[in-house]
Amino acid sequence: MNEQQTRAQQFRSLHVPGEPLVLVNAWDAASARIVAAAGARAVATTSAGVAWSRGAPDGDALTRETAVDVIHRVAAAVPLPVTADIESGYGDTPDEVAETVTAVLAAGAVGVNIEDARYDAGPPLRPVDEQCARLAAVRAAADRADIPLYVNARVDTFLCGVGGVPETVARAEAYLAAGADGVFVPGTVDPETIAALVAALPAPLNVLVGPGAPAVAELARLGVARISLGSTVFGAAYAVARRAATEALDAGTYDALAGGLDHGTLNALMRD
Repeated sequence: MNEQQTRAQQFRSLHVPGEPLVLVNAWDAASARIVAAAGARAVATTSAGVAWSRGAPDGDALTRETAVDVIHRVAAAVPLPVTADIESGYGDTPDEVAETVTAVLAAGAVGVNIEDARYDAGPPLRPVDEQCARLAAVRAAADRADIPLYVNARVDTFLCGVGGVPETVARAEAYLAAGADGVFVPGTVDPETIAALVAALPAPLNVLVGPGAPAVAELARLGVARISLGSTVFGAAYAVARRAATEALDAGTYDALAGGLDHGTLNALMRD
């Protein structure tokens, strides 16, 4: 078993209902190393943060090549399993999604998120059979590479306001049958809803959190297996940049910079 296969198996083992894997999403090598140094068991990328940091909007606007380059840099920067948020797969067809996954695996990742939202004209969610074909292509690409890739199927029903628990579960069950390993349901942190999803889904549940969401201990009690901070860390970091810019340009002071990581600390992280 090679190192990537070992990391893939390790990452898979971290998805335990009631003992959730907490993922503080990164968007570049520096943020990945900061997260790793804090004691993370794995590193996840945020597709929104990656896109914004590269001057593109979130929502399938980034090129595959740019996304894969970031994944490669993150995977090379940390000695931990890396899972990549690949939006809807950076491809129009299942074959193109498979090409993306082949490149993502070559970049060193051992997990992917792939969403069923769509950003072109039409309904906000892909038809179930279309998404299943894309997920089957993801699984086939991983099998060809002989990597036990953890495929996290993102179900955007709550995020898009389409359906509730029954629609979410129906989609999730179809996605699992197509080759997914886990289910990611962003858009709700309501404890009753989360408990219903945990009870209904025959796979690890991943939720998206931020300020005001239940604490990790409460989500663990509900049976959640994976907790993602998503793009909120990126947003908080860039809020500091905006506050510092506004303060320096308007008041001529620099208090917003207090508490920042110093040059020596960051330089040391980059030398590891």
